[in-house]
Amino acid sequence: MLLAGFAVLLGLAVLVWSADRFVEGAAATAQHFSVPPLLIGMVVVGFGTSAPEMVVSAISATQGNPGIALGNAYGSNITNIALILGVTALISPVLVHSSILHKELPLLLGITLLAAYQVWDGEITRLDALILLLAFFLIMGWTIWSGLKKGTDSLAVELEQELAGHKLTLKLAVFWLIAGLLLLVVSSRLLVWGSVEIAQSLGISDLIIGLTIVAIGTSLPELASSVVAARKGEHDMALGNILGSNLFNTLAVVGIAGAIHPLDFGTEVFSRDAMVMLLLTLALFVLGYGYNKEQGRLNRLAGGLLLACYVAYTLYLLSSI
Repeated sequence: MLLAGFAVLLGLAVLVWSADRFVEGAAATAQHFSVPPLLIGMVVVGFGTSAPEMVVSAISATQGNPGIALGNAYGSNITNIALILGVTALISPVLVHSSILHKELPLLLGITLLAAYQVWDGEITRLDALILLLAFFLIMGWTIWSGLKKGTDSLAVELEQELAGHKLTLKLAVFWLIAGLLLLVVSSRLLVWGSVEIAQSLGISDLIIGLTIVAIGTSLPELASSVVAARKGEHDMALGNILGSNLFNTLAVVGIAGAIHPLDFGTEVFSRDAMVMLLLTLALFVLGYGYNKEQGRLNRLAGGLLLACYVAYTLYLLSSI
């Protein structure tokens, strides 16, 4: 038990550090090949910040732990909106300027509805997984097309300013890209092993472990990047990190895990976790999209309410053990 706890802590620490190195290396490598800043931010950084969830869920699926695989993805989405955006909005209210983010908000809501529909019967089949992956590649195609288009967008401006402060030589960028990815895999295996051992020792379902410890740990890169972006006044980046991560989690993370091994789980995933994720995504859509021609805004009151929702959900999970 003690060894398993140490494995979880060490795995999380290395996971967060290696994810940061992987993102920095990937973004710098893309810069050297003259990839547009908007494309780097939406695809390269989006993929990098969701890499922990992808690797953890893929390893969990191969080892026959569907609870960790699915709990990690849905738990990360709940954590991203309720905890990370809640904390970010409390530090600095988030204003939504970007037209691209206004298009992503309803897209994320639609994808979350699809995810809820898929889990109502208690399983993610390989067909379900392939549908998610197809939707993911279609959205990536649209994202790449949007990133290559000429024109100004507030998100592109913020990304260009952020990337300008992270210059690496090509050799160093490639080194961190490869080293970060290798460490991601190693730390993820350590995290999954420790989580399963703790769950079995305490008689807790691996779903609860995935929704709490693993989800929070794999969401730490988004927490760091969103808080830093908000403090710099880069509001669109703060929200863009969350939208991109949740799209990746819902489609790619669950899709990859389900394609490796079909996921079976209890009805509580639909009635509890998917519904909380859907309601939070709906709240984010209403707040971020704006109404009556007003600009989308997540003020401190909204941040406090989101944070309260996260605390209530976590306490409910713990009470169900």
